[in-house]
Amino acid sequence: MSVVLRMSRAGTKKRPFYHIVVADSRFPRDGRFIERLGYYNPLLPKDNADRLKLDLDKVKAWLAKGAQPSDRILRFLDAAGVAKREARNNPQKAVPRKERKAATA
Repeated sequence: MSVVLRMSRAGTKKRPFYHIVVADSRFPRDGRFIERLGYYNPLLPKDNADRLKLDLDKVKAWLAKGAQPSDRILRFLDAAGVAKREARNNPQKAVPRKERKAATA
């Protein structure tokens, strides 16, 4: 069983709210989960303390058991100082699309 830390969407249409959960990777995004670890409210300002709440003790315990965080959760954990996120490098992003296609063809 591969266990992941990911976000499960809640809230209404056009008003997103996410629960941060531990779930089996085979279950649907908003379906069954093992444990709820916190929440994320993207509508609040970035400096608001209630934008992100995480139980870091539970997160560390799940990471020690081998749970894999999603990209967004890894960003949160990197900001909290729990896990290290490697910087990504995409040098092709700066090149216009037509030129990229011409270079590969």
